[in-house]
Amino acid sequence: MMGIGFPELMIILVIIMIIFGAGKLPEIGSAFGNSIKNFKKSMKDAEEIQEATNLEDSGDSNSSQTDDLNDSETSEGEANKDAAPSQETKEN
Repeated sequence: MMGIGFPELMIILVIIMIIFGAGKLPEIGSAFGNSIKNFKKSMKDAEEIQEATNLEDSGDSNSSQTDDLNDSETSEGEANKDAAPSQETKEN
């Protein structure tokens, strides 16, 4: 049972005060708080980017299926157009 209780936290605080001194503790605390804040912000941004990518991927797959259908219709239409002039030239 490796729980950190009040006595352990006090020992850690005393060791930190000995190493860094009392003057540096506010700077260390604000730097630590800013790092946690930036970490949370970056995680939120990463989740938003991931959601946007997922939405684009699902939208792209639907549009690519439509594009594939349009491409096949266009290529069939072009094939019919190409075949029609060759038949006309044979008749002349």
